[in-house]
Parts: sequence; C-alpha cells; structure tokens
Amino acid sequence: MAKHKFIVSGGGTGGHIYPAIAIANELKSRFPDAEFLFVGAQDKMEMQKVPQAGYAIKGLWIAGLQRKLTLQNVLFPVKLANSLWKSRAIIKAFKPDVVIGTGGFASGPLLQMANSLNIPTVIQEQNSFPGITNKLLSKKANRICVAYENLERFFPKEKMILTGNPVRQDLIDIDTKREEAIKYFNLDASKKTLLILGGSLGARRVNQLIEKELPLFDALNVQVIWQCGKFYLEEYKKFNSKNVQVFAFIDRMDLVYAAADFVISRAGASSVSELSIVGKPVIFIPSPNVAEDHQTKNAKSIVDKKGALMLKESELDENFNTVFNDLVINENLQKQLSENIKKLAKINATNDIVDEIVKLIK
Repeated sequence: MAKHKFIVSGGGTGGHIYPAIAIANELKSRFPDAEFLFVGAQDKMEMQKVPQAGYAIKGLWIAGLQRKLTLQNVLFPVKLANSLWKSRAIIKAFKPDVVIGTGGFASGPLLQMANSLNIPTVIQEQNSFPGITNKLLSKKANRICVAYENLERFFPKEKMILTGNPVRQDLIDIDTKREEAIKYFNLDASKKTLLILGGSLGARRVNQLIEKELPLFDALNVQVIWQCGKFYLEEYKKFNSKNVQVFAFIDRMDLVYAAADFVISRAGASSVSELSIVGKPVIFIPSPNVAEDHQTKNAKSIVDKKGALMLKESELDENFNTVFNDLVINENLQKQLSENIKKLAKINATNDIVDEIVKLIK
C-alpha cells in the first residue's frame, strides 16, 4: 500500500499554527508511516514552531496586504506570483493525497494551487467571522470544517461541517493536574490564581491594564501568572515578584490552566476553544485591531450563552475594577460561568476534522 502524504499550511500566529499541528498529530497517529510537509510564510513564527513539533516545513515569500500604502503592498503582486509558482512546485514534487489549510498568509496560494491541480483540499476555519482568503478558497475546497454555527453566508452550505477547533489534547483532564501545577509554578496553594493571556505575540492594552491593576490583585490576595508576549517581556519583567510571574510565552499550557482560578484573555478563536474545554471563569478583552472585529464576535458567542464576561478595551478604565472584584467575591457567578462555558466545548474537534480528511483520500 502506498504511503499517505499530507501537506498542511497554517501560520502567522499560534491560532493558526497549533490547529495545524494538532491535525497533523492525529493523522500521524492513524497513519504512522504517512509523510507530512508543512508550508508557511518564510519570516513568521511557524518556521520555528513547526520544526519544534517534529515536522518539516518550507517557507513561501508571502505577506498580507497592509491597510496603508507601503513597500509591502507594492511588492504584494510579486510575492503572490512567486508563492503561487513555488506552491505549484512543492505540490508537484511532494504529490500529497490531501492539502489542509488552517489560515495564515501561506495557506492562500498553496490551497489555490492544490485546487487548480485537482488535489482535494480541506479548510479549517477557526473564527466566527472568516477572513477574505478562506472565503475565496471555499468555492473550490472539498470540505470546510468550522467552529461556529451560521456561517452559510460566507461558505457553501453543502461543504461545511461543524467540528469545533482543534485544541491540545492535554487540556482535557487538567483537573487531575492541579497539585503538579501549583508545584511547577511555585504558587501559594492558599491563594487564588489569576492567569493573563494576551495571545502569542502579546497585547499592549491588556498589559497596560494589568500593570495598573497590580495593587488591586494584591488587595484581593490574588497571585498572578502573566503571559505578556515576546514583544513586551523587556518592559514588564521588572514586575516579577513573589506574587507576580511574568512570561513571554508559556510552554506548559495544561499546567497553567490547571493552576488558574480566573482567566483574563484575548478572544482569538483558539483561546476561546481552549477556554471552553478548560472551563475556568473568564473575562474576555477582545482585540479591536483584528480584521472584521472577529474577536468581539468570538467572545460574544460565549457571553450570549452566559459562559463568560466581556469588557471592550474602551470600557476597561471605567469598569474593570468592578467586574473583576465581583467575579472574585461571587462564587455563584464563578460556578455559573464554568458550567456554561463547558457546555460549549467541542472535545472531539480534531478527530472529527481528521475523519473528514480521511474521506477525501483517493
């Protein structure tokens, strides 16, 4: 029997990279001798993260269109043409059974070429509001695995399947890891722990808020694990103390979720999916700087079902204090948020997506 071969593309942020790796890992567990190749954007974080996960990756010379006139924009048609040509060469040399895209700049030209060469393609759309690339690619894709309902207005209904987003499998039984987590992060077991997640690159406005509210956390006897992002570590590491731990990036997400009693987070699609499985009380602070304001829409889908709280950046100065205070003091609210967000979790997402990919193998 011939070996199965898969090309996977996803990158730019952790939100596109981790789902891609989760899908590859599940395919690998079903087809141990399969061959995998990742395709990313040559100067983005996938070029480090994918090899760390044990997979080969090739980079395309591609970047997104900036919203203002820049050299990047002038070069865009050249980069796109170069990426399409290179994608075609990669596909013809590797001969994949299926090509899978989880979003990010590189997945556009790659899936476009796979479609034109009649290789089956699968799109995994993480957000409640798809980006332009996936809307364009969906017309030719064989399957579109989505995480939210009501996306018929963007994608052909007959190709869509509601699977949820792939998340790290080690998050599923975090309740058993609490003791290990408290040791790992050297926490005081008698205090409540607040986890702050600003996304893989960090979030300036969230970091400013946390700096300002450190005295409040202290007054409430809450210890803090603060993932500030790699761009901000230099600025915020001075706040490291017995009660505050500042990280650029957290490797053991399973343990940090196990240790947390409350979470303050951006509302990127993969964070929302992870937090649904983890089931801790969350305050979402959506980033207003993303395309189509999709973080607000992601958070709202949970808030509308009473599974989380949400504060817009513009409301932080006025309302954060009250909202956080209330959450820490009100155990009924904590319990209600936990129970409701857990109901929205889709634990089998990775499996369900891989089932769809397997159906397309000729």
